[in-house]
Amino acid sequence: MTTRKRPNILLTGTPGVGKTTLGKELAQQTGLTYINIGDLAQEGQLYDGYDEEYQCPILDEDRVVDELDEKMVEGGVIVDYHGCDLFPERWFHIVIVLRTDNTQLYIRLESRGYTGKKLQDNVQCEIFQTIYEEAMEAYSKEIVHQLPSNTPEDLESNLAQIMQWIEQWMKDHN
Repeated sequence: MTTRKRPNILLTGTPGVGKTTLGKELAQQTGLTYINIGDLAQEGQLYDGYDEEYQCPILDEDRVVDELDEKMVEGGVIVDYHGCDLFPERWFHIVIVLRTDNTQLYIRLESRGYTGKKLQDNVQCEIFQTIYEEAMEAYSKEIVHQLPSNTPEDLESNLAQIMQWIEQWMKDHN
C-alpha cells in the first residue's frame, strides 16, 4: 500500500488574526497534522532566554527547525506561527498569511492581556503588513496568499478555499 503524499501548509500572521482557530479546524476536517509552534516550544522547552520587554520566552529557532524537520519531510502538516522566515522554504507547499482589520485586532489582543508596547507593536505589524512582506521574501511568491480573517464567515470561506486547494494539490501530486 502506498502512502499518499500530502501538502505542508504554513498559517502565519500577526498574533490574534485567527491562525489557531483556522489551523485546528482545518486539521479536523482534512486529517492533516496541526502543529502550533508556541505549544511545541513550550512542551520541548525550545527557548533561548526570556524577553523582559515583551514578557515572553525567546524561541530557539534552530532547535524548533530540528524538532520539526522529520515531520515536515513526511508531509501533511499544518504549521501555525506568527513568524515565517525561520522555516526552510522547502518545507511548505502553500503559505497563508491571515490579515485582520486593525481595530478588530486591537480588541482581540487587548482581550488576551496584551498592553503597552507589545499591543502597539503587534497592531503596527499588521498595519505595515510586516508578516506578509516577510513571507514574500522568504518563500516563492506563487505559494504566498493573503486571506481576510475578520468574521466567522471569513473563517468558513478560508476553510473552503484551503480545502479546495488541498484537494487539487493531492490530485496533482499523487
